Amino acid sequence: MPLLRFNQTLHETIHSLRILCGRYSAALTLLLVSLIAATGCAHSTVATRKAEKMSAYQALSPEQQKLVDDGQIKVGMSADAVYIAWGPPSETLESEDQRGHATIWRYYGTWLQENRYWAYRETTVGGPDLQLERYLTSDYNPRDYVRAEIVIVGGNVQSWHTLPRPTY
Repeated sequence: MPLLRFNQTLHETIHSLRILCGRYSAALTLLLVSLIAATGCAHSTVATRKAEKMSAYQALSPEQQKLVDDGQIKVGMSADAVYIAWGPPSETLESEDQRGHATIWRYYGTWLQENRYWAYRETTVGGPDLQLERYLTSDYNPRDYVRAEIVIVGGNVQSWHTLPRPTY
């Protein structure tokens, strides 16, 4: 008899969800399409950035144009070439010392950090009585990290380096 009640409750829940989703399906569909369109419009590629800064791209040497087309950078390149190759920086820092003014472009990456923990669920395994069963589960939290740093002095790349993804 408890199994029959569970099935009836499950059936009623599914029926209620179908009614609820039916009422709001047009609004949910519109929202989903809007989100996809907004995300699609914000996508930046080497080709779109090249079109945006065509005069700066044409001023590059053929060797630098090839590097930019491949999404690579090199010491001595202009800031515009770096922008075309890698896109806008996630963060821009300014500094100054005895040698002069420098601009540091930081690019961030994202990785998912796993967080394992014990959780409990109700079960009827081993008899008709409800028991708590312990199980291991995971959540994944997005974490940002500095993926690359570029030092720009006088409008050109003085140095750059990439950093590994954290392992913790």
